[in-house]
Amino acid sequence: MNGVSARSGDAFFLNLRFLLIVCVFAANALEPLIYVSSLADRWYTWIFMFHMPLFVWVTGYFTRPNLKGETGVKTLLQIMVQYIIFQSLYSLLDAAFFHVQGVHHSFFAPYLLLWFLASHFCWRLLLLAMRRLSPSIQITGSIVLGTLAGYIPFEGTWLSISRTFVFLPFFVLGYHITYEKISFLLTPRFRSAAIAGSLLMLAAAVWTSAHLQTGWLYGSMTFAGLGHGEWYAGLFRIGIYLLQLAASAAFLGFVPFAAGWLSRLGSRTLYVFLLHGFIIRGAASLGIYAYIHTTFGTLCVMIVACLLTVLLALPAVKRAVHPLIEPNVGWIFKRISKISSSFKKHFFKRSDLLWHEIAHKSGKN
Repeated sequence: MNGVSARSGDAFFLNLRFLLIVCVFAANALEPLIYVSSLADRWYTWIFMFHMPLFVWVTGYFTRPNLKGETGVKTLLQIMVQYIIFQSLYSLLDAAFFHVQGVHHSFFAPYLLLWFLASHFCWRLLLLAMRRLSPSIQITGSIVLGTLAGYIPFEGTWLSISRTFVFLPFFVLGYHITYEKISFLLTPRFRSAAIAGSLLMLAAAVWTSAHLQTGWLYGSMTFAGLGHGEWYAGLFRIGIYLLQLAASAAFLGFVPFAAGWLSRLGSRTLYVFLLHGFIIRGAASLGIYAYIHTTFGTLCVMIVACLLTVLLALPAVKRAVHPLIEPNVGWIFKRISKISSSFKKHFFKRSDLLWHEIAHKSGKN
């Protein structure tokens, strides 16, 4: 989510990214209502079928230009600083006002939506570790890791380990995808079929919300926690992957190709992502959700979420909070480089002296 290149097809992925952040905001805004509104429950389930896999996928796509080298290190540093800043802010506000149940106030337990920052940091490191492997092996290996993560005997809140591995395949796929590889799928015929398929999935959510635990879509729960301690529980994860792939492909039919205002908003989704949680948690702590019981109220929540997404993606918001959202980490990078150079210089100097001493003693003997 940090940085945009000028590659062919970027407009499509920026448009997709904005539509997805709308879904992120809407899903999080609907979550407090899923037990009191059937409409909220249906929309929430439908959105969760695709929005996290696709958001991870598009994040992987925009990672390619800045994964390695100095730019890659700076991006990792920026993600780390973002995490420290917003983990602190959300935790302090939660302790003072929000009081969300079940939250562990620790830098090792990301606060709700901040799991994405922790996982993004790890996805980059994992991709760097796998860079010598072929793309097919990387994808296969990530699917295996994502499946095995469900057998880990603890929940995934700890540094977002479970979600990191569960959504890793989508990040790897996004990294290796190009617009040219998928453009042939985005024909008018495909788009019409995809939109129809996505709407059918929305209709199917009426059934799946009653039969499918949304915990499977979160990626943060163990198989045992989902009520499946069988040795073959990993097959259910494969089935969820297939469902998410189908729902994600169907949603692509809604995405426009052309660059425009949607693309410009899509370049600022990081601001929406990091700020929208304050609005939702603030509304919940003020008791606003207690007055929403009707279908009309649920529709109003979705409309307001869409409007606020646009508002938070405006240039004025970026100008106001840019130092907070995208902190300058150049000075940290320079400091680390200086320390690293000093260490290397000292290390090699000590090594040369040691070898000189050994050689001198050997000559005497």
